[in-house]
Amino acid sequence: MYPLTGMMRLTAIAVVVPLSLSGTARAQSAATPQQGVTLTGLIGKVLFAPQPVLGSDGRQHIVYELQLSNVTGERVVMKRFTLYGDDDKEPLATLDEAEIARRFSPGGRRGNETAELGGYQYGVAFLHIALPQGRAAPQRLTHKVDAWFDQFKADAAIQLGATAVTTAAPPVLGPPLRGENYIAGDGCCDSTRHVRALLPLNGAFRLAQRFAIDWEKLGGDGRLFAGDRKQVASYHIYGQPILAVSDGTIVDMRADLADQVPGALPGGLPIGEADGNFAVLDIGGGAFVLYAHMQPGSVRVRTGDRVRRGDVIGAVGNTGNSSEPHLHLHVMDGPSPLLANGLPYVFEAATVKAVDLAGTADFDRAAETGSPVSLTPLVPPLVIRRALPLDLTIVDWGN
Repeated sequence: MYPLTGMMRLTAIAVVVPLSLSGTARAQSAATPQQGVTLTGLIGKVLFAPQPVLGSDGRQHIVYELQLSNVTGERVVMKRFTLYGDDDKEPLATLDEAEIARRFSPGGRRGNETAELGGYQYGVAFLHIALPQGRAAPQRLTHKVDAWFDQFKADAAIQLGATAVTTAAPPVLGPPLRGENYIAGDGCCDSTRHVRALLPLNGAFRLAQRFAIDWEKLGGDGRLFAGDRKQVASYHIYGQPILAVSDGTIVDMRADLADQVPGALPGGLPIGEADGNFAVLDIGGGAFVLYAHMQPGSVRVRTGDRVRRGDVIGAVGNTGNSSEPHLHLHVMDGPSPLLANGLPYVFEAATVKAVDLAGTADFDRAAETGSPVSLTPLVPPLVIRRALPLDLTIVDWGN
């Protein structure tokens, strides 16, 4: 093998050059298997095959993770990511250095974002492509990374991370709750608490919560709770019935945990209690639905039970790793709430009547102070079919 530091030379165009075999290679007029073999200072792969989902904005969304490793001994500064679909010449998305610094985490650790990698470090870019309305999703994705390499005192461009795009249609779900004024907290596609909840479990990365939503309920005044913030009963969603979103079989559950005191996440919670009182519903086709944080004494199902769409599974609570009452719901490719890959899903029908355009900071302020969420009404309300409500949309279920 050829040592990287001794053999690589960079140009301003690329981090790769043909190998020079010191007197052993002869000029050849025809192509050989050796031609086209290059050394690169970054290597990359997509962690899980991306699967598009139709959002409530009428656009296809592709959410996935790209792992990059710096195989040089010195710092690399990533200046641009360019994402391409199929054989398109025009990119689907381009990220500058500032945007990379908001999306790239060394070690895959959320909250540690930067555009730089140290020598022999790896990191994970949490990527999101929102296609124009009416544009079909590509069948494959490729990536070009433009970066500065301290070791070679040069800029370079590298092609890496080619991946197929899954063509399977997302599962279609019925309403998980009854009534109106539900807000999709920490939902798709750029809020970080779920989308970047990449966990190292059993020797591999898992991201079961990629498309999770924390459903909360607003009162008529736009507030999440009325009264004492520290009391679970103050929250408008507390005790609301939780519904089976499809026919299926309960494959796991728990019902023995008490509610947490709202206002902060509990400290020192064992990972096995993270979901609180929960149920996992096998809806077929390799898809499983998690309902988490249910109210003590409310869980009506047991492992092995068959349920029908619309059956009551339990009630909304504040058990497990929860700072305020809500229904955490996500779909995954296995029965374990954590040891699985998160799948996109859509709801058969819903009405979106407003959105909090001020973002997560505004939602957090409302949760902390009891003040109203800042809402922008949709006039007329948007009726969606077979689509996923996006982050901080206000949903009426119509049941």
